[in-house]
Amino acid sequence: MALTSAASPDAPPTTGFWALTLGGIGVVFGDIGTSPLYAFREAVHVAAEGAQVTRVIVLGVLSLILWSLLIVVTAKYVLLLLRADNNGEGGTLSLMALGQRALGRRSVVLMSLGVIGASMFIGDSMITPAISVLSAVEGLKIAAPALEHYVVPLTVGILVVLFAFQRWGTAKVASAFGPVMIVWFSMLAVLGLIHINDDPSVLAAINPWHAVHFMLSHGMVGLVTIGAVFLAVTGGEALYADLGHFGRRPIQTGWLFFVLPSLLINYFGQGALVLSHPDAVENTFYRMVPENFLLPLIVLATAATVIASQAVITGAFSLISQAVQLGLLPRFEVRYTSETHAGQIYLPRVNMLLLIGVLMLVLLFRSSSGLASAYGIAVSTTMVVDGVMGFVVIWKLWGWRPAAAAALIFPFVAVDAIFFSANLLKLLEGAWVPLLFGLMMAAMIWVWRRGSAMLILKTRRTEVPLNDLIQSLEKRPPHIVKGTAVFLTSDPEYVPTALLHNLKHNKVLHEHNVILTIQTAQTPRVSLAERVSMENISDKFSKVRLRFGFMESPNVPKALVIARKLGWQFDIMSTSFFVSRRSLKPAAQSGMPRWQNHLFIALSRSANDATDYFQIPTGRVVEVGTQVTI
Repeated sequence: MALTSAASPDAPPTTGFWALTLGGIGVVFGDIGTSPLYAFREAVHVAAEGAQVTRVIVLGVLSLILWSLLIVVTAKYVLLLLRADNNGEGGTLSLMALGQRALGRRSVVLMSLGVIGASMFIGDSMITPAISVLSAVEGLKIAAPALEHYVVPLTVGILVVLFAFQRWGTAKVASAFGPVMIVWFSMLAVLGLIHINDDPSVLAAINPWHAVHFMLSHGMVGLVTIGAVFLAVTGGEALYADLGHFGRRPIQTGWLFFVLPSLLINYFGQGALVLSHPDAVENTFYRMVPENFLLPLIVLATAATVIASQAVITGAFSLISQAVQLGLLPRFEVRYTSETHAGQIYLPRVNMLLLIGVLMLVLLFRSSSGLASAYGIAVSTTMVVDGVMGFVVIWKLWGWRPAAAAALIFPFVAVDAIFFSANLLKLLEGAWVPLLFGLMMAAMIWVWRRGSAMLILKTRRTEVPLNDLIQSLEKRPPHIVKGTAVFLTSDPEYVPTALLHNLKHNKVLHEHNVILTIQTAQTPRVSLAERVSMENISDKFSKVRLRFGFMESPNVPKALVIARKLGWQFDIMSTSFFVSRRSLKPAAQSGMPRWQNHLFIALSRSANDATDYFQIPTGRVVEVGTQVTI
């Protein structure tokens, strides 16, 4: 993200309120802010079913869009869930961790919901860049019909450049995101105001009866239309996900006083244009623009969609990084692209997979209208998940009675469920794509968690309790060498594999031996006071535990410097880090199906080296390899 993380959702101390509000407008609202390019057009097309567009359709669609933005985005996310912060952070995984903390235990149900929500967000991360950039570039069909054949190649080119640019980070250009999106939303409002005058009676759509009347009079078509109307609220979940980067009040201010009014004015302007010129329904957004300003607007729209795509990509990087920290995925390579902003990260493998998925979508559907059928199912799933987990937080953490908590959250979950059902009707038309991506992601998480648990159980059978080894070494001490040896392990009660191999093959023991365990807390960040804990268990052995939040970068050398205040004379130049490297091979008899076994081994081999992940100096690392069948 563009700005440093806020320490508090109310009054972030690191950056000024208006700077955070400007940054939020540039990053948080990119996805939902580009919805006017296609949302109203697609909803009207679905409602009309190829027939003449009527006044009932226009007012019904507008009323549905208005009240969807007010209920789903404004009431649920902006006013309610933004208050459910996990130490100032938001998002599906943060909400999952907050719910587990509220329950006081790990919940399989909450974990499953978090995995589903996170998996669907990845599916959304592929569709948003594809549909956003395609919808912007499609303006060429109106500006210069002869260039229609270049829409898809140009879209592919823009997306390739966008993803290629990720390796250098966005810190240098992020400062321009806010001003560009300010211009974009201002333009949306101006165009809307101009065209509302085409038929001011369009403002009657403010009355929710028009939405109700449309649904009652159109039956199944009305439900299908809701699936298209949902395009207007996609991106609403990003308001919550970016809570930690900008704070609650800057996001609320930007939405309530600038972004929401601009969107509504533009949608009503599109509706008035169609009422006065029914043929404009072909591409209502670009038909609002005077011919002389069409090309500049296409450029501005493309810039806005690139910014929206960038925000989603950055969000995907952040979510994958959180999943790794929580043990849901193997350690993917993480590169830090900014010296000042911890949130500026780049994951090469994830970036490549996202690019492949986005290009496949563009080449498969070839138009924003085609992609509209695939869009929505992932976001609506995430919104249902957020609502259910929000109930747990309101009940357990906020101390509400179950009935009161249910009464508050149920209407939102019911609306989200209706949107989910409407999008599910588009399953064969393209909604299967994000579901497929989401299921693949969920399968990876499930297999990794299951395989890791089985691996721990298998290795536990051959491990020796640490206290037993220390007593044995005191009776028959090996040769002692100078210096400090740090052994990384996930369970400090048992002897690390690297220590056993060092004793078995080298027959030496360092004068100081540290059993180092790195834990991930259920909070986004851990204070420096809680970062390190130490325990001396003998003259030559001590235990050190390092705790990091699931949104923090685990930097072992920096954390160990804190240990000096606790009495450990830490000198990196006289310290060796011993790391075990497991080589996995499929066993003849495995506790998992063959495909899960091979997937787990492939994921394990793709994991980033522990030395790099924990940012340990490579010159001080000794790796000990072991072969394990699973």
